[in-house]
Amino acid sequence: MSGMTEIRWHGRGGQGAVASAEMFATAAIEEGKSAQAFPSFGPERRGAPVMAFTRVNDEFIHLRTGITEPDVVVVLDPSVMSAVDVTAGLKDDGLVIVNTSKGKKELAGEFNITARLTTVNADRIAHEEIGRPITNTTMMGALVRATGLVELDSLAKQIDKRFPGVAEKNIKAMRRAYEETEI
Repeated sequence: MSGMTEIRWHGRGGQGAVASAEMFATAAIEEGKSAQAFPSFGPERRGAPVMAFTRVNDEFIHLRTGITEPDVVVVLDPSVMSAVDVTAGLKDDGLVIVNTSKGKKELAGEFNITARLTTVNADRIAHEEIGRPITNTTMMGALVRATGLVELDSLAKQIDKRFPGVAEKNIKAMRRAYEETEI
């Protein structure tokens, strides 16, 4: 993808959507791109639906507004899709990346998704690699596979800084999701 790419992350409080948005932006910055990351704050509590945002561009980003028409939507927890319209405002050529065990046709039909759809079973990968169903680092691998916005190695450095002690398992989960993502 070239030009500015705006990403909206959907998850539940405590699942790491904000951390992923920040790590992704920092990885882009370290690659010489411009990037921003910010959360959408409301009455969030652990387990409540949350959103976070990332912008990546080759040139300086002058915008300081929220993202209402994302290019990419990343869904960390598929249960959020029953509570929130994750495709709201998605650009016509937008992409939805979902953590799910369901097939693309089944998921698209169930949630009336007409946009391009990419899926990965991040819950299974996180459980097998990390030992916990925390999918934020796993979904970053799916996002790289679907967009190529940053390098996996750049994200691995961010995970290493952010999660000392458990970084290796998270990096392995991210790389595995990259391989297993269905485009």
